[in-house]
Amino acid sequence: MSFNIPINQVDPTAPTPQNTPLTHAPIAAGLSRPTVPDISEDNEPEEEESPAAAAAIRQAMLGMVHGKLTGLIGKSSGYIESLPVEVKRNIEALKGVQVKQVELQNQYKRECLELEKKYLELQKPLYERRQAIITGAAQATPEEVEAGEQQSVKDDPEYTPLPKDTPSSTSGIPEFWLTALRNHVAFSDIITERDAGALKHLIDIRIAYLPSSDPKPGFKLQFVFSPNEYFENEILEKTYLYQEEVGYSGDFMYDRAIGTEIKWKEDKDLTKEFEVKKQRNKNTNRTRLVRKARPTASFFNFFSPPEPPSDEAIENGDLADEELEELEEKLEVDYQLGEDIKEKVIPRAIDFFTGKALEYEDLDDDEDDFEDIDDDDEDEDQFDDEDSDSDGDIPVRRRGPPKGGAAANANNVNPEECKQQ
Repeated sequence: MSFNIPINQVDPTAPTPQNTPLTHAPIAAGLSRPTVPDISEDNEPEEEESPAAAAAIRQAMLGMVHGKLTGLIGKSSGYIESLPVEVKRNIEALKGVQVKQVELQNQYKRECLELEKKYLELQKPLYERRQAIITGAAQATPEEVEAGEQQSVKDDPEYTPLPKDTPSSTSGIPEFWLTALRNHVAFSDIITERDAGALKHLIDIRIAYLPSSDPKPGFKLQFVFSPNEYFENEILEKTYLYQEEVGYSGDFMYDRAIGTEIKWKEDKDLTKEFEVKKQRNKNTNRTRLVRKARPTASFFNFFSPPEPPSDEAIENGDLADEELEELEEKLEVDYQLGEDIKEKVIPRAIDFFTGKALEYEDLDDDEDDFEDIDDDDEDEDQFDDEDSDSDGDIPVRRRGPPKGGAAANANNVNPEECKQQ
């Protein structure tokens, strides 16, 4: 029996600064294969191997190579050290040139952020008009309705225009923001039936950028509520902070988020479940009822974001690899939810309310990259891990930041065009 495995031959003596790549990704993705000699038995007839056996062999090979690479990643091949001192001076000079490039990149991103602020101010009157129509504080004008119907016909040629003599509702649009959030793929999974009662009082979601004088750039999400029986806050805020300088990718890096402390009214905390337990005194045999609270899933946990691990905790190994990976997953999900509200839900609220936004959710997925799988397929976990958090609760498309530092999508712009908010 013989196994013919496609390989890419690599010369280990090539003059590269590092003997190994910085990540395992190319090998894991099948872009580069280890060199493995053919195994052949002249005296044995060739047998067709089963797909499961072939997969097991490939996995074992990749695991073996990964194990060897673990100790080599980042280690010098000696090439840089072997260069003449005159060449080393040129290398240091290039580092100095790059310092100035990074400074310009920082300036560019800051100016793009200022441009976003400028266009947010231009859009504020439109957002205010939107809120007035949603809450019923103002009625829609015939011009607004006509412009909307023209867009509806553009989207759907079979759209039937409304009767011209139909008056606009004076009660606005009930449960507008609750419906819009439920039509967001990730938020739909974290909004519980208990949350719905409170979110019916959500009358607006706003964005505000942090002042330029603040040491760290960022933005603030503001959830505006009408008076309700759940909490006393009129506005619940969530502030997202970026690091002061752009990261290696040239984008702002996610630093951390800060949420509002919700002032819950008595027995109305939606982030907790209460249960009554019966206890018996060991000495007197007297019984009593004790009310205990335990954390539970809720949309309002969004305002209690996870805390990033400190550099000291990482260096000291205070967190196990599994704990660190789980925390990074939670931070990534929290960041992506905030970016989606900023970049999608707020500017395209009516599309989320009608469900139109869902039509665009999968346009960036190449159907050729997916295949049908059986329910008992062992490879199914690979897809689940990619599209859900560690607990399997929040489906998330990983278009956002890499683990360990989230690059701000809002500022991922081309030099020719700054993203407008």
